[in-house]
Amino acid sequence: MAWGGCSVPSAEEPDNGLAYQELQELGLPGMQRPLIGVLVLIVGFWLVLPVVIISLLCPHNPDGRPVTPTYLAATNLWWALAIPTVVGIAWWLHQQSPGWLLSVVGRFRWRWFAACLGLAFITLGITAWVSSVLPSQGSATVETSGHLNHWSAQMRDFLLVIVLLTPLQAAGEEFVFRGYLTQTFGGVADRLGERGRAAVAVVVPALLFGIAHGIGQDVPVFFDRFAFGLVAGTLVLVTGGLEAGIAMHVLNNFLAFGLALAYGDMTTTLHVTHGSWWSIPVTLVQSLLFLGLCWSASRRRRLARRTEGILAARTGAM
Repeated sequence: MAWGGCSVPSAEEPDNGLAYQELQELGLPGMQRPLIGVLVLIVGFWLVLPVVIISLLCPHNPDGRPVTPTYLAATNLWWALAIPTVVGIAWWLHQQSPGWLLSVVGRFRWRWFAACLGLAFITLGITAWVSSVLPSQGSATVETSGHLNHWSAQMRDFLLVIVLLTPLQAAGEEFVFRGYLTQTFGGVADRLGERGRAAVAVVVPALLFGIAHGIGQDVPVFFDRFAFGLVAGTLVLVTGGLEAGIAMHVLNNFLAFGLALAYGDMTTTLHVTHGSWWSIPVTLVQSLLFLGLCWSASRRRRLARRTEGILAARTGAM
C-alpha cells in the first residue's frame, strides 16, 4: 500500500520503521525534490541571505575585520534563519512535518537534550585539560594563563550576542547539515543498502560542513570541523535526532567565544584558518569521548532510533 510516496506495509508485513536518514520517504516522491532543495539552500540561504543581512547591519564592515558585536549578531542571525528556511523547504518540497526534522519521534526530546548538555559539559572540560597540556594548537588557541581582558561596553555587547544568539546559530547549522542534508543524501543514496546509505548521509554533510567554514583553512582546521561533522552526523543516526549534535555545538561555541571574550580576540576566533597538528589529538578526544558517552547513554535510556512504524509515523506529530 502506497501513502505519500512511501510504501506502507500491510498487516502481514513486518514494519521496522524508518531511521532518521530515511525520513524524507514520508513525504512526496521524486528525485527532483531533494535536488531543488539543495539548490535553494545554496542560492537562497548560502549566497543571497548573508549578503542581504550583512549589507543591512554591517555596511561599513562586510568582511568582519575586526569582528564587532553587530557583525557577530549578523552572522548568528543568518544561521538562526536557517531553522525556518529548512523547515519551509521541507514543508514546501516534501510535504514533511517540521517534527520529522527534529527526531524519529516527530518532536524535540528535551530531557534527552538536557542529558546531552551535561555530557557535552563533561567532554569539553576534559578536552580543555588535554588542550592545556599540549603545545599550541595554532591561531585558534586562547592562552588562559594571561590577564583577563578589561571589561568594556563592547565586551558587554559581545556577551549579550553570545548568550542570546549563539544557541540559535548552532541549532541552525545542525538543522542544515545534520537535519535536511542528512535526510536528503540519505534519501538519494537509497540504492546503496542500509550501511551505504548511512555512510553517505553522514560523510557528505560532514564534508560540506567543513568546506562551508571557508576555503582558506588549512588541513588541521578542516580536519577539526570535518571530525565534528562526522561525530554529529553519527549521533543523529545512533540517537535518532538532532538533540545531541545541537547540545555539543552550543556548548562548544559558548566555550570558544567565551574564552575569546575573556582572554583573546574575537576576530581571530571567528576567522580562524590556520591550526597545528597538535589540534588533532584534541579533536579526537572531544569527538570520540562525546560520541561514546552519548551512545552509551542513549542505549541505557533505550532511546528511539527509528520510527515505531511508517503508518504510525504518518499520523503522529502533524
